[in-house]
Amino acid sequence: MKGMRIQGVDKEISRLMMGTGDLRKLEEAERTMLEAYIEAGGNAFDTAHQYRGREQLLGQWLAEKKLREHVVILSKGAHHDDGSPGPRVNPEAIRKDLLESLERLGTDYVDLYALHRDDPTVEVGPIVEELNAHLEAKRVRAIGASNWSHDRIREANRYAESHGLTGFAFSSPNLSLAKPNRPRWEGCVSADERTCDWHTGSQLPLLSWSAQAGGFFSGQFKPDDRSDAEMVDVYYSEPNWERYRRAVELATRKNVTPIQIALSYVLHQPFPTAAIIGPRSKSELDSSVEAMNLPLTAAEVEWLDLKKEAIES
Repeated sequence: MKGMRIQGVDKEISRLMMGTGDLRKLEEAERTMLEAYIEAGGNAFDTAHQYRGREQLLGQWLAEKKLREHVVILSKGAHHDDGSPGPRVNPEAIRKDLLESLERLGTDYVDLYALHRDDPTVEVGPIVEELNAHLEAKRVRAIGASNWSHDRIREANRYAESHGLTGFAFSSPNLSLAKPNRPRWEGCVSADERTCDWHTGSQLPLLSWSAQAGGFFSGQFKPDDRSDAEMVDVYYSEPNWERYRRAVELATRKNVTPIQIALSYVLHQPFPTAAIIGPRSKSELDSSVEAMNLPLTAAEVEWLDLKKEAIES
């Protein structure tokens, strides 16, 4: 499986990261999926303090398989809806969540640590300083942000640079071929054109959640089928249906599926990217691995995203 590098982490990180948001138990089906991911060459797991019980299950499985030192763990903290009311992007909540996450995972460090949400009213200085304390203590190898705007990340990194500290080494917003009409969940951020331009200039790695837009390109949704209210509200738009039609056309040319085209789009940006996936079967995992290895030209990526009227046949 193809890999990428993030500053501060001594392991190559697979560009398909296994999400654990749906990991509610550790029975045969779940174990089979996790093992299949490792066998396919994957080594990176996405979890969070706010994902009830997931960190414990992941830690248990890694301990059973003696895999901790061979994998990369991305965990997140300081979510606003996580045990205490109100905004939680502050040093105390960050410290509490990280220490609890380490205990749950059964490890003394996580490779990647991200703030799960932002509170733009909070100054970046104390946040950066708190995260650096955990870098210094080796509880964390690299820090980043999930669902922060690129403007706030840039502000935090400028603070870090001016104070001799380590800045954010990655960002984890949503990035997908289908562009959301509104945030899928409160406080979430999707990478728009300005964000992508900034990542192209900075080359800061982007780890995309919901890279396949909740299955929008799976073929199970149609413009006249409005039975899934969330999908209608978030993804139904004429530009997205045109992106879907183009994905279908290109998939036919390449003898693949539209959802593989959509995943390949995320992995063929002009800056480092990875996709957090949540396969529900071995066949879905295999499909994602095939998509990772599916080449797209820059012209094809721009055409899929409606930036070109045509591509060469």
